[in-house]
Order: sequence, then structure tokens, then C-alpha cells
Amino acid sequence: MLPDMRIVVAPDSFKGSLAADGVADAVGRGIAQVLPDAEVVLRPLADGGEGTVAAALRAGYTPGSVHVAGPDGRPVMATFAVRGGDAVVELATAAGLGLAPPSPMTATTRGVGELVVAALDRGARRVVLGIGGSATTDGGAGMLQALGVRLLDADGRDVPPGGGGLERIARADASGLHPRLREVQFVVASDVDNPLTGPTGAAAVFAPQKGASPDQVHALDAALVRYAAVLARDLGAEVAAVRGAGGAGGTAAGALAVGGRVVSGAGLVCDLVGLSEALAGADLAITGEGSLDAQTLGGKAPAEVARRARAAGVSCLGLAGVVALTPAETAAAGFVAAHALTEVEPDARRCIAEPGRLLAELTVRVLRGQEWRSSPRR
Repeated sequence: MLPDMRIVVAPDSFKGSLAADGVADAVGRGIAQVLPDAEVVLRPLADGGEGTVAAALRAGYTPGSVHVAGPDGRPVMATFAVRGGDAVVELATAAGLGLAPPSPMTATTRGVGELVVAALDRGARRVVLGIGGSATTDGGAGMLQALGVRLLDADGRDVPPGGGGLERIARADASGLHPRLREVQFVVASDVDNPLTGPTGAAAVFAPQKGASPDQVHALDAALVRYAAVLARDLGAEVAAVRGAGGAGGTAAGALAVGGRVVSGAGLVCDLVGLSEALAGADLAITGEGSLDAQTLGGKAPAEVARRARAAGVSCLGLAGVVALTPAETAAAGFVAAHALTEVEPDARRCIAEPGRLLAELTVRVLRGQEWRSSPRR
């Protein structure tokens, strides 16, 4: 191997075990043991949900912080990222499930809208909203209210916070919408394709994960159906059946109602961190996540890295806690090889408890095996 080789490390998190930047750092430590003179470019990623702001900050964006309403209305400090005319905000920092006890009927996305307002007030020309990990099933209603949309009951009063309050919605009025919102690009990064309502919608699929009982799931879905009908009638926004509108408890639907668009989270984050530019002229790419499996191939971050690496003529290695793909599947996805922590430590519990140390060891082992030499450029 040449001493001046360049390696791009672009992993997602090992969920529940190690954040993406920790994964990248661990792989970097392993590289340093084998190739101390290599240039290592760290580009930790996300699928558009939790970790999106961290990925942007690691890639050179500047942090900003603001107090916003948490999912239960109490204030929380949320961080966003800005660079040039771009602002990246993350739902989980304002309405994440870990910010308050589960409250499926009343949890609100108002703080998400307040984050968007903060980005607009900083002069953003494009606002990227990473969704995922939400405590909410309010269809983005709280976010719309923070952005100036009135959601009213039959008596002309604002509906209460949360998905449960939408059972009373009778009218939507966007005349007070933040004046800059229609002048900017509003992009929602998501890794799900669920619609807002129905058996595969936001309430049916995701609300039970947030503490909703079967009766609450039924009530929330009915409220979201009513909400979608009002948005269609009063704002001209048909959101009920749009693919991806159910993301983050329907927050994506709220964004669509005010001109937003939903895109692949993994692809957008790769663009945000300049992955394609980093890969140009690189000798090797290393990516991974907790489990390389069928969901990975459905468009998650490691598959996007492998696709871009192959297009750039760069070998791509996959590292994971578990590899549930066949060699033929990994090769078809663009990986020269995929390796699991269990190759170093067979005890899965220790893999979860000590991922950083084991990732560094696995990286050393894999690099010494020199599988990267099967690069399409070589």
C-alpha cells in the first residue's frame, strides 16, 4: 500500500451502541495502526434522522442553538447547523422520544417549527429537516402552528397540541405563514415511505412505538384523516396518500402542506457532507452500521456510500455489528467485502458494550487482509 493513500470513512451509527462520529473515530484509529501515513477523511453519516446535524457539523457546518418547545411543551435547547445559505435542523432535538415521557395523544412538533423559524431568521435559503426518532403523531401540526398556520376548531379556537387535538380540527388558515418560508427550499430528509394514514400510516405503524394503545392508534389515525382532509380543502395540499408523508408521526405531511418536499435521507446527507467530492481520487472507502441487512439495501447510508464509491472507481468495505447479507448481495451492492464485529468477538453482548475497541481491531484485521485491492480502478 502506498504511504500517501487516502481513505474515506463514512459510516452511519451502530444504533443503541455507538454514534456515527464514534464509529468513524474508531475506524480511524484502526487505520492509523496499519497505515500511519494515510490521509483519513472522516465523513460520519445519518439516514436523515438522528445524527443529521452532527454529520453536518463534522463536515464543517457552524452550530447554532435555540430554546424551543419540547414534545411536552417544556423548553429544550436544540442545535442546528448552518453553512452559507443552508441550514440543517433535526426533529429529534426538539421533538425526540427521549426528551419527554411518552405521551402519544399530546406530544407536539411545535419546537420543530420553532427550529425552522430560527433557521429562516438566520437567512437560510434552504432548510433541511432531518426527521426520525420522534415522540409525536401530530402530522406536523405543531410545526405548522409555529410557522404561522392557524389550525382551528369549529368555534374558531386553536386546536390543542398533539395528534389527539386534531380530532377537533375544522379549518386551516395559512394567511399568517412565516413570510420567508415560500421563498426558500424546504427539504425533508427521510428514510421511510409510509403514507400519513391507513394501515401502513403514521399512527398504525409508529404510534405503538411511542406508547400508544390500540384504541389510541385508532383515534390518532382518525384524527390524521380529518386533518388531511382539512389541509386538502383549505390549503390545497393533498398529503394523505403521499409516499413518505407518514415519516416522524406525519411531520413530513406538515412540511408538504407548506411547499416542502421529501427526499431520500441517506442521499441528502451524503450531499450535505460532500461525500462524492471526498471520494474523488480516494483509494478506499469504509462504511457500515449496526446491521448490514436487507434494510441496508433499501437505500440506507452504507448502500449509498457503496454506490457512490463504485461510481468513483473506489473500493468500499463494509463493517458492521452483524452482517446478514450474502457475499453475492454485498458484491451486487458495491462492497468488495463486509465484515462483522463477531469476527473479533463472538459474544454479541460484548460487541454491543465495546463497539469502539472492537471496530478498531476489526479495521486492523481487514486492512491487513488487503481486500481493498479488488478496487474497480485497479
